Amino acid sequence: MSAALEMVNLAATKGVTGNLGSVGYGLAAIGPGIGVGIVFGNGTQALARQPEAAGLIRQNQILGFAFCEALALIGIVMGFIFKS
Repeated sequence: MSAALEMVNLAATKGVTGNLGSVGYGLAAIGPGIGVGIVFGNGTQALARQPEAAGLIRQNQILGFAFCEALALIGIVMGFIFKS
């Protein structure tokens, strides 16, 4: 625990330099990654329970995937917009 505190203190005193946009995008990509997993996991479960509704379920899966990937693209763009 003390080593982590020393690293935080060192970063605070020396200043963190460099492009933190890549770190920000890495953190922003976690949400869409989890979202895509949830969308396709629940879609597969729904197809197993009601195979006759495959068209509607697949359509909703594609729509959910598109929304999740839009969040990832917004994460990429934010790194360029808030560049300091």
